[in-house]
Amino acid sequence: MDIKVLGIDLGKTVCSLAGLDEAGAIVFRKRLQRHRLLDFLDKLPPCIVAMEACGGAHHIGRFCLQNGHEPRLMSPLYVRPYVKVHKNDDRDAEAIAEAATRPTMAFVAIKTEEQLDLQALHRARERLVSDRTRLINQGRGFLMERGIRIGTGRHVFQKELIRLTAVGTDDLSRRMLTLLSDMASELSVINGRISAIDAEIRVLAKTDADMQRLMEIPGVGPTIATALVAAVGTGSSFGKGRDLAAWLGLVPRQITTGGKAKLIGISKHGNRYLRKLFIHGARTVLHLVRDRTSPIAAWADRLKERAHVNVAAVAMANKMARIAWAVLTKRERYQPNALSGL
Repeated sequence: MDIKVLGIDLGKTVCSLAGLDEAGAIVFRKRLQRHRLLDFLDKLPPCIVAMEACGGAHHIGRFCLQNGHEPRLMSPLYVRPYVKVHKNDDRDAEAIAEAATRPTMAFVAIKTEEQLDLQALHRARERLVSDRTRLINQGRGFLMERGIRIGTGRHVFQKELIRLTAVGTDDLSRRMLTLLSDMASELSVINGRISAIDAEIRVLAKTDADMQRLMEIPGVGPTIATALVAAVGTGSSFGKGRDLAAWLGLVPRQITTGGKAKLIGISKHGNRYLRKLFIHGARTVLHLVRDRTSPIAAWADRLKERAHVNVAAVAMANKMARIAWAVLTKRERYQPNALSGL
C-alpha cells in the first residue's frame, strides 16, 4: 500500500480508515476496533494521519509524532463540506483525508499532556461553578414561593441562607428548613472545592513564564492566563491576533452579498469558556481599573462614550485577545504603549 494520507473517523469503539495515494485516489479502506488503532499505526509506514479534533485525538496525535507520522487535526466544522452525499463513517474518513490535503486548511495544534491536565482542571472548575449557580437558583425559587425574597449576589444569598437556617421563620416549615440547611452545607462544600482549584491555578500561573507575561495585560488574571495557554499553547496556530479573536468568537458575523457587507452580532464561534473569561476580564478594565491614564484605559473610556457598555466589553475583550496573541507568539512582555496594529 502506497498510502500518503490516512483519514481516520474516530468512534468510541470502531474507527473507519481511508487511505489516499499521492494522486489523491482512495487505495485503502478499513474498519478497526479503537483499541487496535495504535497497533495499526505503529506498523504503518510514515504518512500524514488526519483526524477531527475530538475526544482522544490529541493522544493519538502524540503517538503519531513518536512513530514518525505527521498528524493533522482539524475542526469538524471544516471537514463537513468535504463529505459527499449519504453520510456514513466510511465517507467521513474519506472526507477527513481529503480535507487534510487542502493548502488553505486550518489545523489544530497537538496539545501536550500538561495542557490537557490544565484544561481538565478548568473544566472541573466550570462544572462546579455551574453546580453552585444551579443550587443557588433552586434555593431562590424555594424561598420565592414562600414570599421570601433575597437580594441579588451570591454572597448575599449565602449569608441570608445561613441566617434563615439558624434563626428560622414562621414562613418556613421544619421540612423546608432542613432542606435549606442541607443546601447551605452543600454550597459550602462546593465553595471549598472551587477555592482549592483557584489556589492551584494561581500556583501554576506563577511557575510558567508565558502565563506571567500574560498576567501583565490589564484584565488578564491567573484564570484567563492558564486557560489560554491550555487551549492555544504558544499561539503559533494563528497567523495574527485577529485570527485568535475570531477563533474566540469575539468578531462580528458577516453576511456579504452583491459586494455589500452587513455586520451583525459576534459570531460566538470557538471556545465558549475562554470567550466568557475574556469578556469578564474586559469588564474589569472598563469599570474597575483605577488608573485611567494608561493608553488602554483611555481607549476604553473613549469607546464607552460612543457604544453600549456590552458592546464596549466585547470590543475590549477583542483587544485583550490580540494583545495576548502578541505576548505569546513574540515572547515579549506587555508594552502598554505598543497598542497600534493589534
